[in-house]
Amino acid sequence: MKFDSGSEVGPVDDRASGRRERGKAEKHARITQAARELFAEQGYEAVTTQQVADRADIAIGTLFRYASTKAELLLMVRNEEFAAAVAEGEAESVDVDDPVQRVLALIAPVIRSGRPSDENLVAYQRELLFGPADAPYRGAGLAIVARLEELIADVLAGDGPVDEDATAAARAVFAVLHMEIAAPVVRPRTAGVASDALRRQIELVVAGHRARRGNR
Repeated sequence: MKFDSGSEVGPVDDRASGRRERGKAEKHARITQAARELFAEQGYEAVTTQQVADRADIAIGTLFRYASTKAELLLMVRNEEFAAAVAEGEAESVDVDDPVQRVLALIAPVIRSGRPSDENLVAYQRELLFGPADAPYRGAGLAIVARLEELIADVLAGDGPVDEDATAAARAVFAVLHMEIAAPVVRPRTAGVASDALRRQIELVVAGHRARRGNR
């Protein structure tokens, strides 16, 4: 009798690996959904990792293999929402000619994505910008920030190349957007709505970039 020791190893291993990966993806989706629901229902500060594990119907140790802190859970959830908001802003701004209005169209979905609670968006911005450098999911979030800044720089550059000035001006726009998001902790505003102050600041950034470009 002949025995082919390797004839089934590859396919069996592939199937086992596929099941493991599907299991991981399914748990990740359950954790993300549970965290999203709880943050929306209670606000970031009130939620605990144990609540997320219970809602996802997994052990707390399993949860920590995917996200070891509540901040990481927030980054998991908000990265998806942030990326979707940036994509939405890109689509909404395509047919807008005025640069100020086009920049506002780009960032409006980011502001809107904070509804119904600005608390979660403020916490996300804090973790994204000031969290540990090696925090999982932070790098992915910063990549989304970079994409938004690239889109803004494209608007500011107009028909010209995206140079250092356009990039610097785009970063200034994101900086004022960050302060707009943080505004609820220092002054009330309508959730999800750009303030007049933000509009004025973007107008100044655009005007300043135009003037600098015109003087070269």
